[in-house]
Amino acid sequence: MRILYMTDTHIRGTSPRSRTDQFEQTIRLKLEEVIQIAEREQVDFILHGGDVFDRPNLSPAVVREFARLFRQFPAPVYAIAGNHDIYGHNPATTPRTMLGLLDAFGVIRLISGDEKVKLEKDGLVIQLSGQPFHYDLDKRDPKADYHVQNEMEADYCIHMVHGMLVDRALPDGVPHTMIHDAWSDDVDILLTGHYHAGFPVQHRDGKYIVNPGALARINNHPSEIRRMPQVVLLELGRDVDVRFIPLTCAKRGDEVLDRSYLEKAAYRQEQLTSFVQQVRSAADFQAIDVLDIIDEISRMNDVEDEVKFEAQRRIAIEQEAGGESGH
Repeated sequence: MRILYMTDTHIRGTSPRSRTDQFEQTIRLKLEEVIQIAEREQVDFILHGGDVFDRPNLSPAVVREFARLFRQFPAPVYAIAGNHDIYGHNPATTPRTMLGLLDAFGVIRLISGDEKVKLEKDGLVIQLSGQPFHYDLDKRDPKADYHVQNEMEADYCIHMVHGMLVDRALPDGVPHTMIHDAWSDDVDILLTGHYHAGFPVQHRDGKYIVNPGALARINNHPSEIRRMPQVVLLELGRDVDVRFIPLTCAKRGDEVLDRSYLEKAAYRQEQLTSFVQQVRSAADFQAIDVLDIIDEISRMNDVEDEVKFEAQRRIAIEQEAGGESGH
């Protein structure tokens, strides 16, 4: 049995400001190549790890065009909902979304959090399950989302999760789950998305954890500029074979991602940090309104309005917190 896996296509009708190309056309070309790969490799099933769309209420005109593409896949497409596919991080809203519409029309087969799907070919039985994104994902016990039981006594158990499963710790305050907490006895192949960077195939005791990275490159973080979009081919038989297949149509990150915006954002952050420090220093020694200080310093230093407004917002938050602590 051959299964093709992709994730995080983030289909949309407009180009992110970090892109220098026509994003809609680029993602269309990528999906056309994925279709070609599926045909060439004679796959039996297609899996999608979530964030099919970049927003739940995408334009029907855009959805219609990409629905036609999904209908061209030579095998059934199974997917889970990502955080961008639903409203308010609530998978119960899926029926009201464009992804839910594709499911209703039979273009994509959505898997809910408590569902187990049986896939069969040539006597091989696969139990397929999935955990859509939800508010508590990566905030509660990982077993609740990353572990499932093989209820079908299937030859292989495949579980998809649209969660922030990572191979290295993220900063405090960013919900995530470490790979070492995701291994389970029954799940033979854990497929994840959401974490756009992806990571090398993880293998332990005959079990696999796989995230090829997002098919789309939405932002211009250095890691996104370096990596190339790819899909995964799973070949299941007596053993498991996992192979990454890079997309040949994908251009290098520095060809389609705008570095100038990234550099401007870094400069703005540096300017903001310096500005806030000046404001705090002045506020310590001058008995005048802090907003007047912000206006004066911004005028003398030719600070951008965006930086000034952000400084005002942060100072206001600090003032409010200080006032609350004083009661």
